[in-house]
Amino acid sequence: MQQQIWDISPFVDATSAVFPGDTAYQQQAHFTLAPGCPVNVSRITLSPHTGAHADAPLHYANDAPAIGMVALEPYLGPCRVIHCIDCGPLIEPRHIAHAINGIPQRVLVRTLTRARQSWEPFSAFAPQTIALLAGAGVLLVGIDTPSVDPATSAELSAHQQLLQHDLRVLENLVLDDVPPGDYELIALPLKLTHADASPVRAVLRALT
Repeated sequence: MQQQIWDISPFVDATSAVFPGDTAYQQQAHFTLAPGCPVNVSRITLSPHTGAHADAPLHYANDAPAIGMVALEPYLGPCRVIHCIDCGPLIEPRHIAHAINGIPQRVLVRTLTRARQSWEPFSAFAPQTIALLAGAGVLLVGIDTPSVDPATSAELSAHQQLLQHDLRVLENLVLDDVPPGDYELIALPLKLTHADASPVRAVLRALT
């Protein structure tokens, strides 16, 4: 019997939101299927932070690894989805306290009734929540908003907690149809040798 799969990645196209001033998605035909040309091939320009993506430690520390150099284990394995819908500007420890017992090494937090992939005000992680999850043995955190830090943050306190505890992160997920509970996460970044992030095709599978 086939396991149920939830695709938790948004569509990526020219309407995909990026941080103000970042590189917007563009796609142009490079080769076009026609007499004398047997294929369509396009040229794509985008920020590596477009759509569902994995930040590399290099994104927030100059001497840290690029995304192509990080281990893949955090992006693959048992995962818990926690609902914190309409929790306010920050996901605080009290918002996830009910789901900490027996927590697996990957945690995704749903904050929105309907993911909007927008840089309008959104919920982000309080740094002490990242520290709490790290202390519980978590290797990766994910969120259904563009960033684990507020859009206006200059300190990037949550990202700095990720760096301090060597956690990996997924942003811009779509968790609209995913009930709270435990799943298998598959969200592998591309092996981009020098990049500060990578798009991912993130999915959840029902546990057998």
